Amino acid sequence: MNNPIVDKSKKFALRIIHLYKELTDEQKEFVLSKQILRSGTSIGANVRESQRGESKADFIHKLSISLKEADETQYWLELLEEGEFITKERFNSFNEDVNEIIRLLTAIIKSSKNTI
Repeated sequence: MNNPIVDKSKKFALRIIHLYKELTDEQKEFVLSKQILRSGTSIGANVRESQRGESKADFIHKLSISLKEADETQYWLELLEEGEFITKERFNSFNEDVNEIIRLLTAIIKSSKNTI
């Protein structure tokens, strides 16, 4: 079954993995790249875990963690761009994706809370 938030968060995680490899291999940047790898892949991991939530509250909790991880990922993206490790164009591309994920997560969480 097609689930937009599951699909988008997984595709985003794969983009983050490629960014991490590039940052470490080509630019020898290891601190920020490790942080964004952890938060950027955690979004999808928690989304995936939410799909098997033990309750509606557990489902919401896991998605809320994903939302926090998405916000943290935005922070690391900002630092990478402002620190000149990635271009403004690349930042915009990643930021557009993570903003879409944030919008979806926010809508799902809000909708789910209204049905408790």
